[in-house]
Amino acid sequence: MASMAQAIRMALHFAEENMGLKDVFGQDVGAPLGGVFTATQGLKTAWNTPLDERGIISMATGIAMTGERCVAEIQFADYIFNTMDLLKIAGNTNWVSNGNYTLPMVVMTPVGAGIRGSVYHSHSFDAWASRLPGWKVVMPSNAREAYGLLLAAIDDPNPVLFLKPKALMRVRGDELIPGEPADQKELKNRIDAPLGDTRHKWRPQWPALEELKIKIGEARVTREGDQLTVVSYGRHLLMCNKVADDLKADGHSVEIIDLRSIYPYDWQAIKKSVSKTRKVLFVNEDTEVTNFAEHLAYRVTQEMFYQLDAAPRVLAGKNLPGIGLHPNLEENSVPQNHDIENACRELIAEMP
Repeated sequence: MASMAQAIRMALHFAEENMGLKDVFGQDVGAPLGGVFTATQGLKTAWNTPLDERGIISMATGIAMTGERCVAEIQFADYIFNTMDLLKIAGNTNWVSNGNYTLPMVVMTPVGAGIRGSVYHSHSFDAWASRLPGWKVVMPSNAREAYGLLLAAIDDPNPVLFLKPKALMRVRGDELIPGEPADQKELKNRIDAPLGDTRHKWRPQWPALEELKIKIGEARVTREGDQLTVVSYGRHLLMCNKVADDLKADGHSVEIIDLRSIYPYDWQAIKKSVSKTRKVLFVNEDTEVTNFAEHLAYRVTQEMFYQLDAAPRVLAGKNLPGIGLHPNLEENSVPQNHDIENACRELIAEMP
């Protein structure tokens, strides 16, 4: 099975060949490296930019305003914050032009902790991204989801932020991407560049990939349950799945929703599940103050108050200026499996 980095690479190649994608760019995105996580390796349209986040976003906006599709990468989300005004301009361009200018641009950036990135390579961006009107925002939790969401993002006439969980870039999925070889070694030999001086001469042998577009704004249920709803996305979705499986062995029934899209989000999926379980926990790793999940908890409280058996809860990262390098510092800064399990057990035990 492909890793998330390989899935992103294959989606970009498919878009080059079939969807009119002509520019993939960012720092170290082009040959020979193909990005920090090698997610753009071997692409014929990939090219390098200077270390200039504002220039990258401005270039993407300009290309998109001409009607051309492009994918721009900010090497780490930790360095996207100096582009907030430009992201806002891109987000409102379609609206202020009365629809005369669409912006078919994708900005992808690795987010979150889990790679021992310390203070400058561990930031989340989902809460900030949710405050950018005009943008769609997605975050995959596995390789197949990354492939399908990225193709949908490239196809969309609106600007889309594609947030890549850093800790999942090397994680292999458990479902094949359409057209992906079943043999993992075959895939590696075909699309992973060799190490060493020969890399600049290497060319990929792409498999016969097929289209898969996962609708933006549509969540999925990854575990069925009736005692508690847990809503998450990205790498914490996998933690929530594991906790639900462990609790099932103890006789508990927890429903897990992979939100997939932070905006637009699938309110109907949340509402349907919470109507059944009457309890909900929102889990992500962005900081807990003004967290995106706080909005979801607020909406559940406002619209479903009399259906609830317990107050909605948010489990998120600590409100700290940064995440330390030492494993103990990182693991105590963002939710871990035991934190999720404890919160689930407390909510299940809570009586109305």
